[in-house]
Amino acid sequence: MLTFGTAGLRGPLGPGPDRMNETTVAHATAGLAAWLRDRCLGGGRVVVGRDARHGSAEFAEVTAEVLAGAGFPVVRLPEPWPTPVTAFAVRALGAVAGVQITASHNPPADNGYKVYVDGGAQLLAPADTEIEQRIAAVTEPIPRTPVEISDSDLYSRYLARVIQLPQLIGGPGERAGIRIALTPLHGVGGATAVQALTAAGFTDLHAVAEQFTPDPDFPTVAFPNPEEPGAADLLLRLAERVDADLAIALDPDADRCALGLPTPEGWRMLRGDETGVLLAGDVLRTAPPEALVATTIVSSRMLSRLATERGARYAETLTGFKWLARAGEGLVYAYEEALGHCVDPAAVRDKDGISAAVLAADLVARLRRRGRTLLDELDDYALRFGVHAGDQVSLRLPDQRAAAAVVNTLRTTPPRELAGTAVDYTDMAELRGRMRTDALLFTGDGLRLVVRPSGTEPKLKCYLEVVQPVSGRDDLPAARESARQRLSAAAAYCRTLAG
Repeated sequence: MLTFGTAGLRGPLGPGPDRMNETTVAHATAGLAAWLRDRCLGGGRVVVGRDARHGSAEFAEVTAEVLAGAGFPVVRLPEPWPTPVTAFAVRALGAVAGVQITASHNPPADNGYKVYVDGGAQLLAPADTEIEQRIAAVTEPIPRTPVEISDSDLYSRYLARVIQLPQLIGGPGERAGIRIALTPLHGVGGATAVQALTAAGFTDLHAVAEQFTPDPDFPTVAFPNPEEPGAADLLLRLAERVDADLAIALDPDADRCALGLPTPEGWRMLRGDETGVLLAGDVLRTAPPEALVATTIVSSRMLSRLATERGARYAETLTGFKWLARAGEGLVYAYEEALGHCVDPAAVRDKDGISAAVLAADLVARLRRRGRTLLDELDDYALRFGVHAGDQVSLRLPDQRAAAAVVNTLRTTPPRELAGTAVDYTDMAELRGRMRTDALLFTGDGLRLVVRPSGTEPKLKCYLEVVQPVSGRDDLPAARESARQRLSAAAAYCRTLAG
């Protein structure tokens, strides 16, 4: 059977209990309803949203009807909207739970079932195993009650919140004249992003026409993920052709945001860590004293140095926004290197590509007023904190068990040297408390490597960072080249791990 994890369900479409289908969704929903009743939340409102993947409309209908049949008032969102809208709706309504039918950036053959609780945050263990136990106990027939589509103002309330973000954390900036190229990668974020950016004052927008309309087959990309090589090629070509100031790529459910910039060597996409520190620095400009920022164990260490410089608190969590959203009181910003940015945790306790896009565009506008760019900001951070060069090596394997097997092999015979650098080894599966996870950490002389199996895809993921000190602006190019060479050697080692 499909395993119910902290992200809910995710898997290929098809018949049987090991696939996503209406029966699987009905059983999952009945199990969720039983779990909510066990927590004395029976009868509380539940929000149901969906993306535009194959089966999403049918699965959302089944989810809503099973919840209604179990006695829960259901708010069934009327359109295939971005996942952050559902997370926002759960918090805004004080709902006991929310379900978004989505497989995010997975391949076209997949779909999924994502659950929000605790004011719009993702499930946290042991809730996942508890719900799975309830699912296993479900018996037929499962009661179902028809549910009307909700005619609510939640979408407009979400947009209103997003477009006022620049005012919430600083002045509106000089937005006129900023040209933006945009792609939603065939997902549901295109229209919402255009509405949000336009309402925020960015009207010179150019979308990748071939990728703007939702299409569950994702015909122009091998994998609909801005992190994947080639996924943003059409966007970067458009940005160069129209002489844009900023390129924005959303993943198919619009909870992730990637930025592209013009450089002296041509257009390139920023890494999630680069965008992360840029947005964090902007949020911290006007954040209250002792504000909290957070990132994960696989992200860059630069955020910790920035937080110390700004007098902010810093937290580090395991991967995933189920942890980041709960990093602590006073959280004003959280990000993960996989292009997830939470810039308004008071409203959306999850990553949100739409709000991140608006905030990034506003930052570009304000910097331009001062004759500066995002690249200038990154240079300044490197001068203050050292070059933090990062990379991710993602190895696609036959299944998730194969990825776990590679990690187990490394666990029994860990390398003592990596790219010519002696490294210490920490098995994070042996740690106590919340930082325990199936991951291996190698560190030494400014080099850091985390290896772990993906929790949602058949992949082995290797997260690399090299920190190179910088003595001055004239030393910056040499420091970057030295970091690049060390990083390249470490990445070459990672590519050998899957044979």
